[in-house]
Amino acid sequence: MSSRGKKIFLALTIIVPMIIYCYIYYKPIIQNAPFRKKDFVSMDYKWGIKDPLENQYNSADSIYQYVNSRDSIIRKKVPLSKDDILYIHSKANELGLWNFPDTIGTKSSKSLTVPRYDMFFKYKEKSKHVVVYGDFDGNPKLLDAAMQMRKIIEETLNLAEKRSGK
Repeated sequence: MSSRGKKIFLALTIIVPMIIYCYIYYKPIIQNAPFRKKDFVSMDYKWGIKDPLENQYNSADSIYQYVNSRDSIIRKKVPLSKDDILYIHSKANELGLWNFPDTIGTKSSKSLTVPRYDMFFKYKEKSKHVVVYGDFDGNPKLLDAAMQMRKIIEETLNLAEKRSGK
């Protein structure tokens, strides 16, 4: 068999079946990803120490409520742009938010003095709800990723608030 014939045989027996296999295997996974940006419905983000959490944002109605330094509740309408939502969604994908457990830490008597962060992402078919307790002493990488997600959401909300000028 000639050198050219060997290359064609190799391509037909190894490379082409591998490409077909990858296409067949990964196509449904990519198409059926449960947390797609185009399926995004809303995001709820709450944080604070006391129950019920006084600081909150709901992207469905764009209501941003927080307690300022004078212990007054400030309530504003702060809409997120499509770019903001895309940024938060892509960072959630990057940090692996969809693989986080539903609760990071546990509620205890000590938790009454520790901040709690409640993130809820709603999509057409699924939703992801993560509650993070600040005194979590488990896997530090998991806590770090959750805190990065919290920081990204808060920074995006602060930028949107500045843009809205209210």
